[in-house]
Amino acid sequence: MGTYETHPTDPHLPTPTTPHGREALAAILAKPGGTLVGLDFDGTLAPIVENPEDARAHPDALPVLARLAPKVASVAVVTGRPAAVAVRNGGFAGVAGLERLAVLGHYGAERWDARTGTVSAPAPHPGVAAVRAELPAVLEAAGAGPGTWVEEKGRAVAVHTRRAADPQAAFEALRRPLANLAARHGLIVEPGRMVLELRPPGVDKGVALTEYVREIGAEAVLYAGDDLGDLPAFAAVEKLRSDGVPGLLVASGSSEVTELSARADLVVDGPAGVVGLLRALSGRLG
Repeated sequence: MGTYETHPTDPHLPTPTTPHGREALAAILAKPGGTLVGLDFDGTLAPIVENPEDARAHPDALPVLARLAPKVASVAVVTGRPAAVAVRNGGFAGVAGLERLAVLGHYGAERWDARTGTVSAPAPHPGVAAVRAELPAVLEAAGAGPGTWVEEKGRAVAVHTRRAADPQAAFEALRRPLANLAARHGLIVEPGRMVLELRPPGVDKGVALTEYVREIGAEAVLYAGDDLGDLPAFAAVEKLRSDGVPGLLVASGSSEVTELSARADLVVDGPAGVVGLLRALSGRLG
């Protein structure tokens, strides 16, 4: 692993609270052309909203990313959403300056490249269709009341409880029946912020991030996320550190999920804080 000098004090660029984070930021500033900036979408680039279909990138995200992306090796949006949905809701298509942006959708099972404007993906797991067919009966048997609803995600199915009268109680009541349903069809359940997602195993943000790092030969990584589904990406960055690739872990702070903040090198205040960090980083890179 290389040794990098910690960056000078900068009122606009926060200083990571950990030695690993400070070393990684110094590496990013020293070699931006070898840096991968990885970003979750919901809760990180886009504020959390009641209806996920209404989620849109922070209004300052696109101009900031368009300034940052040409200065780094790549920007990758790593999301559980279908790639095309993240592209639409993020407004990423056809934006000058984002030619080095990729969207790794469905936890990396799909990929959209800004240069080509196309999505590549393998065939969907057959268990998703089977779960989709059985889900209404399982929810009824579990007593899922008004406000619990299903989001179709193509290669996954998500059950949301945020609109329920008691979101946390509904969330806990559905954990076991949904886990049993997923297991019967070879899927897993990924918990999140008032959502339980049923999806194929062996596909997560950590796998997607690691494979993309290797593909582009990144020499440093910044990853920002906000939810439990980002923990595998955090673990992947920690593993990359042990392999000699400096990594900066950023938590988009949330009172609903504290696990990421506990492991992060830097905690910022939600999507606005993430955008502010990226703006400051872009400014430091010239």
